[in-house]
Amino acid sequence: MSRIAGRFGRIEPRRAATAYVRGLLSGLDRKNCWNLAEHAGLTGPQTMQRLLRTARWDVDAVRDDLRDYVIEQLGEGGVLIVDETGFLKKGARSAGVQRQYTGTAGRIENSQVGVFLAYATPRGRTLLDRRLYLPQHSWLADPGRCAEAGVPEQATFATKPALAAEMIAAALDAGLAARWVSGDEVYGQDPRLRALLERRHVGYVLAIAGNRRVNLDGADRSAADIAADVADRHWHRYRAGQGAKGPRWYAWAWACIEAEPQGYRWLLIRRNLTTGELAFYRCGAPTPMPLMALVKIAGVRWAVEESFQAAKGQVGLDHYQVRGWTAWHRHITLAMLALAFLSAIAAAQPANTDTDRIPLTLPEIRRLLSELALTRSRPIAHVLRWSNWRRRHQATARRCHYQRRSEP
Repeated sequence: MSRIAGRFGRIEPRRAATAYVRGLLSGLDRKNCWNLAEHAGLTGPQTMQRLLRTARWDVDAVRDDLRDYVIEQLGEGGVLIVDETGFLKKGARSAGVQRQYTGTAGRIENSQVGVFLAYATPRGRTLLDRRLYLPQHSWLADPGRCAEAGVPEQATFATKPALAAEMIAAALDAGLAARWVSGDEVYGQDPRLRALLERRHVGYVLAIAGNRRVNLDGADRSAADIAADVADRHWHRYRAGQGAKGPRWYAWAWACIEAEPQGYRWLLIRRNLTTGELAFYRCGAPTPMPLMALVKIAGVRWAVEESFQAAKGQVGLDHYQVRGWTAWHRHITLAMLALAFLSAIAAAQPANTDTDRIPLTLPEIRRLLSELALTRSRPIAHVLRWSNWRRRHQATARRCHYQRRSEP
């Protein structure tokens, strides 16, 4: 927390931020302002709510400090991974919320969508940057709604690949020496994102759908059609990293596509050894690459899913109960900071030679921190005071809801 102390103009929000991050690292089931304030020994949630909503501090500068910390702890030369995740919400007043598809629920739900940039090296992985996706028609076309949610007046519509491009460019401009970028089909289909990476001389392995067309030997063909013509002898069995249930083995094939003087491009095809299901990737690099190098980057993409799971399960990334634009970015940034701290501890472990125990995982590190450093016994009066506060607040909320519904 001393690394970001200079981003706060006063000592009160700086202390509140420290208590907030300690609460995110604690063993609380729900890490919202109410529970974090009770964990910090406060008499009400107002301090935590003020930290997210109105206190004066530079959240983007904290994000920059987080990026420097991650590079210092995990090392350079890693892979940047772009992906989005959903935050299920009720109501229509939270910034960016609408009925939209989210992989979190696996269907169309009322939700917010955040686009994230993750960073993975052999030492570990964590989240590096974030953007809140703002739908064009339901939000940016309604200035009054945006103003109520605190969306900046200068905000303009940007697609998810465009938001990803902003974060990648910012990381590279800050001096991050990343050689590769990976992402799913949402980002692989965007030619402007690929063009940005080629201009910056950064390699990429981006998933695409089977119906996407690529230029092979001067003819435009779909990726699925090209895969159907691959002979058996051209499939190679390689491992795409380590999964929760062991090594992830697939059959792989590739073809050189759209050769350009300034770089090399390939179509990479993955086949499931059990089901035969196919997946496709557009790949590019400024220099020639072996097939195994592209396979390795394709396998690294799952690090962002693991980071989402750890962020939501361990540090409350999706536990917030705020509606405003500023509050969303502040909570998400502090949760990313807590996750980076856990990742740094995991990366600092010595090489594990004990076959009887696995290395410390992020959940186990957080559990040890909670038990050994962050949990303090509370007086009975403090526990009862919070119980009374919660019940009074819930009674007021219920009365307001009943009154609103009874009005014609």
